[in-house]
Amino acid sequence: MPAIESKLASILARVQKPARYLGNEWNSVHKDHSGVAVRMALAFPDLYEIGMSNQGLKILYESVNSRPEMLMERVFAAATDMEELMRQHGLPLFALESQRPLADFDVIGFSLQYELSYTNVLNMIDLSGIPLYSDQRNEQDPLVIGGGSCAYNPEPMSAFFDLFVLGEAEEVLPEMLAELVRLKSENLERKEILTRLSALEGIYIPALYQPVYDKGVLKGLKKLDSRAPVQIIKKAVADLDRVSYPTAPVVPYIQTVHDRAVIELFRGCGKGCRFCQAGFIFRPVRRRSRQNIIETAKALIAATGYDEISLSSLSSSDYPQIDTLISDMKEALSASRVRCSLPSLRLDSYSVKLADQLHQGRRSSLTFAPEAATERLRLVINKNISEEDIFTALGDAVKAGWQGFKLYFMIGLPTETDQDVEAIVTLCRDIRRNFGQKGKRSLNLSVSVATFVPKAHTPFQWEPQLSRPEVLERQQILRSGFKTMPGVNFSWHDVETSFLEAVFARGDRQLAPLIERAWRLGCRFDGWTEHFNFQLWRQAFQELDLNAESYAYRRFSYDEQLPWNHLHCGVNKEIFIREHRQSLAVDLPQRSGQ
Repeated sequence: MPAIESKLASILARVQKPARYLGNEWNSVHKDHSGVAVRMALAFPDLYEIGMSNQGLKILYESVNSRPEMLMERVFAAATDMEELMRQHGLPLFALESQRPLADFDVIGFSLQYELSYTNVLNMIDLSGIPLYSDQRNEQDPLVIGGGSCAYNPEPMSAFFDLFVLGEAEEVLPEMLAELVRLKSENLERKEILTRLSALEGIYIPALYQPVYDKGVLKGLKKLDSRAPVQIIKKAVADLDRVSYPTAPVVPYIQTVHDRAVIELFRGCGKGCRFCQAGFIFRPVRRRSRQNIIETAKALIAATGYDEISLSSLSSSDYPQIDTLISDMKEALSASRVRCSLPSLRLDSYSVKLADQLHQGRRSSLTFAPEAATERLRLVINKNISEEDIFTALGDAVKAGWQGFKLYFMIGLPTETDQDVEAIVTLCRDIRRNFGQKGKRSLNLSVSVATFVPKAHTPFQWEPQLSRPEVLERQQILRSGFKTMPGVNFSWHDVETSFLEAVFARGDRQLAPLIERAWRLGCRFDGWTEHFNFQLWRQAFQELDLNAESYAYRRFSYDEQLPWNHLHCGVNKEIFIREHRQSLAVDLPQRSGQ
């Protein structure tokens, strides 16, 4: 410990944003390591200001630290300047609160939210001095565990992890830690401890299963221990009011991506957009009570001093009587002069009225996600809004004084044609024509277009991603269209990052050597434009003779073995098949000339 503190003191003055590595923020929890039964480091494989904006991290920090016999501390990916100095000075990756090396902890838990953070995970394990591969770790090494949305297909990373938590961890994680303490007290070996942990709901131990391949194609999964469950079923919280929620979260010294207090209104979404993984893996919809939300809000503001509180969910305007809740919140927080915000709104007039209710002062811009510009394609993806809905909502917003809109679309959606892509330009041109001039002030329009990435546990999991040449062609259609349209700020997602995301989202265990090789070649922070180097990934593909396109561009059949078939998100396969078939049927009358 003293060695780490002295080395850290000499390094911090030489890096950007040294407050990323201090760990003494307001509301941070500092416990005596000798006074607890189990110690866990919660690792977020991205920069501090990204990780500290993640609400799941705050929830787990509260759920574990609220138990006196348990301890949880935080660790984030070291920025490239910090990593260089750490390696030069032999400084291991450490937890913020105690500045202890991660190797001193019983458990290191990674929050896996984005596939392009995988090389950061390997870098953090390596900086900790812990063997990369789970089968190379000994009895003294921490258990390396993972959770989050990527745990619904963790196979590309399974060789590096001892276990995964499938589902919502605020209940199962403390339960797992308590069971770990009990099993260790019996002096069991690491392998036996992991096998027994597999009996807990939502716990997946990759080492208990062996994939079976035929000519490189996954054909099945073989159990290596009779005690291993045939299928791992996600763990879901039944009642949000009854689980702990962070009312005194850590307040960072530096600005983070979402620099405000957050209350989760409800979990899940009933809309069923067929491309949206979150909409399926967080089912069923569970709501916090109105009283719980208001009391939590008051406690949050008192403990943090924030002047804004975000009412968060996948579709916040769907909370029952949300307008009444907003009025009650404003009244309860009136003495603190706290603003409320809704980060996710439907594209309808009701949502515009809610936004108007929340923003009594200057109105800058509203964000909406039509996703597709033709009604046919919106029906394909189950985004049930008409063009009339769009123009009515935007018209109401303009009348209410809003100065601009941010619109999010996707290209490469199943059944999409060039006409669907051209319709994005046409729709935006019509918006500009109808609402482009507000008196003396022009309306601002920002258009962002992502590339569709097929995700596990969605009706589109069988669909291929659009090939790179086709993506570039459709991006060019948009660039050409918007080039002649003044007053529109157009941006698009990089084709290579979207491709890699699809490779890992649909990948299996054969990708582990690829991830390791890319990391050793220098890949870090692949989700950041300034750090992403696709040439290094291409080199890794070539060195390992790996056909990455077969993961992203192949259409799966209903009856073939998918890498995630043994992981159950709570929605049956038959429902996904039904939804997929319905999406394709939207186009049938038009194609047959009816």
